[in-house]
Amino acid sequence: MNREKTLDSIPIDLFLEIFSRLPTYSVGRSRCVSKQWASILGRQDFTELFLTRSSTRPFLLFALQPYHGGEWLLYSLLQPQNPYEKSIEVTADFHTKFPRSPYDCIYSSGLLCFPAVWISKNKGDDAAPVICNPSTGHYAILPKLRMDKKTRSFLGFDPIEKQFKVLFMMGIVGSERVNLILTLGTGKMRWRNIQCPFTLNPFRLCEGICINGVLYYLAKHIDERNQKCYVIVCFDVRSEKSKFLDSVCLFDQLINYKGKLGGFYLNYASSDGFPLKLTMWVLEDVEKQEWSKYVYTVWDESKTLKVDHKLSVVGMTARGDIVLAEKDTSNLLYVFYFNPERNTLQSIKIRGFEYHGKVSVFLDHVEDLNVNDTKILKSSVYAHLQQDRCTFESSNKFDALCLSDDDD
Repeated sequence: MNREKTLDSIPIDLFLEIFSRLPTYSVGRSRCVSKQWASILGRQDFTELFLTRSSTRPFLLFALQPYHGGEWLLYSLLQPQNPYEKSIEVTADFHTKFPRSPYDCIYSSGLLCFPAVWISKNKGDDAAPVICNPSTGHYAILPKLRMDKKTRSFLGFDPIEKQFKVLFMMGIVGSERVNLILTLGTGKMRWRNIQCPFTLNPFRLCEGICINGVLYYLAKHIDERNQKCYVIVCFDVRSEKSKFLDSVCLFDQLINYKGKLGGFYLNYASSDGFPLKLTMWVLEDVEKQEWSKYVYTVWDESKTLKVDHKLSVVGMTARGDIVLAEKDTSNLLYVFYFNPERNTLQSIKIRGFEYHGKVSVFLDHVEDLNVNDTKILKSSVYAHLQQDRCTFESSNKFDALCLSDDDD
């Protein structure tokens, strides 16, 4: 009995219900079975059903950059559901490998941006920015750029037009900084110049964040009195216009605090890392530039954990937990969930990492089969299936990046 006849014997609602409960890689493989399966599993009603189900089980996404160089390693882990367990020990699931890149990756609304990836085996070639969906395996190689250590990159999402935009802040030419932007999913990809009212230098030690279509990042500039000062840039992804706010603090991390911009500053009271003083500022009114300030002290009651000043704030969960994580790992990584209202600290000991390296942790990653994904990200790692279904599981999903040379 062929697959089409088998499918005809199953009610379509039952078929969609079954597949909505599978992980994304299984759906991706199934899309390669036949044109009929690809059509059904690409329907908007199915992708919306899949997203609804996956939204109830968000993941932590880990991007490990080994200190010896080499490829990026992506891992994932279901976020803990029981806030009353003081300590949990789990193993992260290895997701895939990604070609080497000298810059940190960026995350926004389910997509990862690698600012400079060597897509050719010839090490003399220039690196190119690459966007990928770690859930579906789709990726896009963007037009190459000449980057240096001062280049900063950001990934923003406009929820109204449902568009992703990549922003690169290049070096200074003359008296102005060159800012380039690219919109994904608009046919032929090209970089466009955009203007900034004055020369800004993005602060490298504080990552940007996109909240409700506005990209926020910390920057410094020289004012009219020739004084160095820090500002928060509010870049509207849709209009591509910027506003500037005076920064009340040199933040370690910007976060999404219940739809508002939040910023954290960490103080360590001892060499072990605990107790830890967390100072949080929340932007209550953008126009009036009104901020609220909160100060918390985080304790490890067991007094056995030593994090050695290597924690970063990852973000805040929907239930109000402030999530912190270690910045690097040697096969083991600690993630902490601190709830200010209950004054509780939950520690998650995570095993399964292959190498010692720097780790970027992304909160609330939801597996999304976004119906627009194939319009944005043209290539698919699942194309391997059409050539050899038997070797899919053992192949490096992103090998195709090293074989593609026509995306300049």
